[in-house]
Amino acid sequence: MIGNVLMSGVINGVDPATGAVASGLEEQCRHMFAHVRAIVEAAGGSPGDILKMTVWMGDKSHRDALNREWLRMFPDETSRPARHTFQSEMDGAIEIQCDITAIIGARVSE
Repeated sequence: MIGNVLMSGVINGVDPATGAVASGLEEQCRHMFAHVRAIVEAAGGSPGDILKMTVWMGDKSHRDALNREWLRMFPDETSRPARHTFQSEMDGAIEIQCDITAIIGARVSE
């Protein structure tokens, strides 16, 4: 973090209890979003401070799992961050990963 700008490295669906990549896309998405929340909160922010999320998926046609977790974390359609989703070859059992950019403490005024 520099000033109030937080940029993450790659965040994936590793199960924090085991340290292993979670089994299946649904579980990987749940863990990935939990890690996103933990990272932004550790920096003193909240999911509302996330400006942009870039997502890489092994198969974009399975975006339903991503979208379910996306809507859980960002239920208000008027304040969701920008999102760009790419299809990419993943390493090993990883099916999805992301990175985020957040501005901690900044609120968009209307």
